[in-house]
Amino acid sequence: MNIENTQSQMRKGILEFCILSIIKRGEAYPSDIAEEMKGAGLHILEGTLYPLLTRLKNSEMVTYRWEESSGGPPRKYFPLRKKGKVFTGSCSKHGTNFQAQSIH
Repeated sequence: MNIENTQSQMRKGILEFCILSIIKRGEAYPSDIAEEMKGAGLHILEGTLYPLLTRLKNSEMVTYRWEESSGGPPRKYFPLRKKGKVFTGSCSKHGTNFQAQSIH
């Protein structure tokens, strides 16, 4: 088993869950997602964030909409889709169960 590959896959899963959890509270602009994650101690670069958002969009967890900006190019906002809401709820439930089982 390749530990580096396992760690990479775990990190991607955690990052996806964190991104979805942020978007679940309301549609989000990518730089706002990055700032919130940074505030939580999870530094994520745009080169990591945008591919994850694209993967989440392709798996129908999120969608996006364009909004005109008064000071530059249009902005892409990401709201959560129904599939993303179900997924985050399921992950939260299983995470809580996993933590409880790990403690005992």
